[in-house]
Amino acid sequence: MQTRAAFASRQNVPIAVDLFDLEGPRAGEVLIGMKAAGLCHSDMSFFDGSRAWSDYPIVLGHEGAGVVLDCGPGVTSVRPGDHVIPVGIPECGECPACRSRKTNLCDRYFQPTERRPFSRAGRPIRAFCELGTFSDRIVAREMQVTKIRKDAPLDIVCCMGCAGATGVGSAIFAAKVEPGSSAVVFGLGGIGLNVVEGCRIAGASRIIGVDVNAQKEQAGRIAGMTDFLDAAAGAQATIGAIRDLTGGGADYAFECVGAPDILRQAVECTRIGWGTIVSIGIFPGAQEMALRPRSIQEGRRLLGAYLGNVKTRSELPQLVDWLMDGRLRMKDLISHRIGLGEIAAGFALLARGEARRVVVDF
Repeated sequence: MQTRAAFASRQNVPIAVDLFDLEGPRAGEVLIGMKAAGLCHSDMSFFDGSRAWSDYPIVLGHEGAGVVLDCGPGVTSVRPGDHVIPVGIPECGECPACRSRKTNLCDRYFQPTERRPFSRAGRPIRAFCELGTFSDRIVAREMQVTKIRKDAPLDIVCCMGCAGATGVGSAIFAAKVEPGSSAVVFGLGGIGLNVVEGCRIAGASRIIGVDVNAQKEQAGRIAGMTDFLDAAAGAQATIGAIRDLTGGGADYAFECVGAPDILRQAVECTRIGWGTIVSIGIFPGAQEMALRPRSIQEGRRLLGAYLGNVKTRSELPQLVDWLMDGRLRMKDLISHRIGLGEIAAGFALLARGEARRVVVDF
């Protein structure tokens, strides 16, 4: 079958849309008709010059939602007609990581697969995260397909598989934010706004947002932010302001940008003795971070989290329930809706900082 998909041909060349051939599902695979997909900076890194990558072309997209159209032999957890969220991190349910409560990083995530359902002119084409959600249809492994309730709007929960899980999960599943605590979120993009939501749901009494774009303040306050700081004031001024607002340092800090200097600020602005810092933003290239050793020795904890430490198939449906119960306000975080043919313009909005979350409606 043929499908229309957005792809990157190489770095520093705009994302484009073209027809690809798509092989139907094999054993353990699922064919999904995509209904909506979210744009993410991780996708943009394949064509904006910020990522070292050589396997081009690549079908992009790792965040979305759709309906199961067909299943290959052996698939038991979903069937045609089910509503699903494709997920970048699998949950096989059998490996030591999946059986553990400590991590969501299934061992299969780190094992390469040669399977390439997409092809062009007879050449197999890789899909980002083995998904490629910027396509009318995709074929994904069953372990990367999360079944969700059918009354959840697919054009909203499409952001749950990356931004939602990463942000909300980092607050609740990774940091384990406590009621009455203080938190600071560096970077109020799609991820950061969901971190704010997670902190609000967890019961944080003071949630401080930090961004260079003052236009992000309104969206942050809708998500639950109580205070806004303009990062343009500089690192020391920002750290000082956070310490003043929290009476000595925030209980929790979240770095959602992917910049070493901001991660240092996140560490230094937390409270001595128990400050918890979660590193979320993806550092471009081979950047390294340098921290003041004493800042960690003073009792702070520095954590890393992929997808908010949310187990993708067994725990992600809980976040969908929170959305349907009104606890999550994800609809308010979507600022723009576009068609697949407008995807280059959508990423331009994201690059200029003019969008919170951009959604492709198929």
